[in-house]
Amino acid sequence: MGDFIARAGEQIDSICFLERGIAGVLDSLDDDRRYAVGLVGAEGFIGWPLLMGSDRSPYDVTMRAEQGQAQRITADALLAAIDRSATLRLALLRYVHVFMLQMGRTIVSSLAHAVDRRMARWILLYHDRVQKDEICMTHEEFRLMLGVRRSSVTEALHRLEGEQAIRSVRAKVLVHDRAKLLTLAGDTYGQPEQEYARLLSGASC
Repeated sequence: MGDFIARAGEQIDSICFLERGIAGVLDSLDDDRRYAVGLVGAEGFIGWPLLMGSDRSPYDVTMRAEQGQAQRITADALLAAIDRSATLRLALLRYVHVFMLQMGRTIVSSLAHAVDRRMARWILLYHDRVQKDEICMTHEEFRLMLGVRRSSVTEALHRLEGEQAIRSVRAKVLVHDRAKLLTLAGDTYGQPEQEYARLLSGASC
């Protein structure tokens, strides 16, 4: 947890397919402030810009919330595999499409929605990708996701606790009622997930 899988600007020499764990995709500003723009779990892979014609990572990618495990393949081997298999290329590109939707919804949500609604969405995204209802989520983790002050994080956590959707303990969030989180998140959550189910739940290579 906390290890870098990719660093912005570095060459993509391998692709990681997570078997468990969460990778946070982080963008940086010139003053070294970093913000989460997306999450990858076992549903996806890390190094997708390679399929779009770029051999450089545009983002930092780090393991978040829990220890992870992945299978790794060299970039050359993957490119050779997708040259041989149209169905493999299609499945991987469909995932890239879904990830772009997730990033787009992150941007729109950041512009349009209150902090507690955005927090409910991020907790759902983490909950989708961890093995249990207890998630390691610190105030720093929420700062990366929400881009707000610690006091705003605390206030939003209290509101979600007041709805009995979660319980916040030291460096952890316990999901008590996912249905309430879905209600609180509203239209910030769901579109990329539905598209994933439509395009990839039955995909084969």
